[in-house]
Amino acid sequence: MRLRHKEEGSRLQHAIDGVTAIVGWPGSVLVIGLMMFGWVAINLVLARTGSPIADPPPFSALQTIVSVVGLLLVALVLITQRREDELADARAQLNLELSIAIEQKAAKIIELLEEARRDNPVIADRIDHQAVAMSTPSDPAVVLEAIKVLRDETT
Repeated sequence: MRLRHKEEGSRLQHAIDGVTAIVGWPGSVLVIGLMMFGWVAINLVLARTGSPIADPPPFSALQTIVSVVGLLLVALVLITQRREDELADARAQLNLELSIAIEQKAAKIIELLEEARRDNPVIADRIDHQAVAMSTPSDPAVVLEAIKVLRDETT
């Protein structure tokens, strides 16, 4: 599922994922901090030596660069998160469908066991209310409605 999701992504999406992964690396905080420190240090040294300064204090160019890069990073993270949410939604849907199928199969097995018990002359015939209840599969629409009601009550 994850492999198919990755294959369905465009080149641009893969590039965005790559940049987000690099920025998400814990060492990137150190690299960014060192770059900012270097920018300030170079400009202060140039100011002391009388050389032309690219960005004099209060370092407005650095502030602009940091703001623009910050805005771009926010967009990259949101794009990546949206794509990951799509994968999580697909996984949740698959889990739900598998759970429904498993529950229906279990109900059928219980129903068949009860039928075999009733048809077996060696076993005393009796009504097992719990087995009868378990042999009836749940209605997914009713379960979803109950979840909605519970969610509405807690909010």
